[in-house]
Amino acid sequence: MRTVLFIIITSISFTMTSQPKAKLQKSMVDYDSFIEVSEEVMSYREKRLIPLDVFLEYMKDENTILLDTRSKTMYSQKHLKGAIHINFSDFTKEELAKHIPSKDTRILIYCNNNLIGDTKFFASKRAPLALNIPTFINLYGYGYKNIYELASLVSINDQRLQFEGKSVR
Repeated sequence: MRTVLFIIITSISFTMTSQPKAKLQKSMVDYDSFIEVSEEVMSYREKRLIPLDVFLEYMKDENTILLDTRSKTMYSQKHLKGAIHINFSDFTKEELAKHIPSKDTRILIYCNNNLIGDTKFFASKRAPLALNIPTFINLYGYGYKNIYELASLVSINDQRLQFEGKSVR
């Protein structure tokens, strides 16, 4: 019985290794183009960084979208009142179009690095890795140009901010 099993396994193994391997296609990752888009965005983004008072004023406009791209878990626990959620990992042309009606829609973005005093729900990242940066670049790259980013570092206790979520009392 062992001899038969050995012969079968050897035959299968030989058959599998003797078959020509399919040539794999190159991945759909283009780092050079990412750098090009990032460089294009750099000067544009500088003009779209806004202080808290302007950010809050823009939030009052019903045609403006306040976008939170943190994880669904963190968003559901605590986020700025009125924010919609699209996890950054889920950014695709189709997913963005489902939530943002027009590429001309004004979009406000913020991330953990804009809020201080609540490390549980808004843990700071290294500044060059803050979520606002790839969020801005990706929105721009998908054709959304009416983006504004909160430039201020704001205390979680600032009375001008309102939060909602499962952990907000």
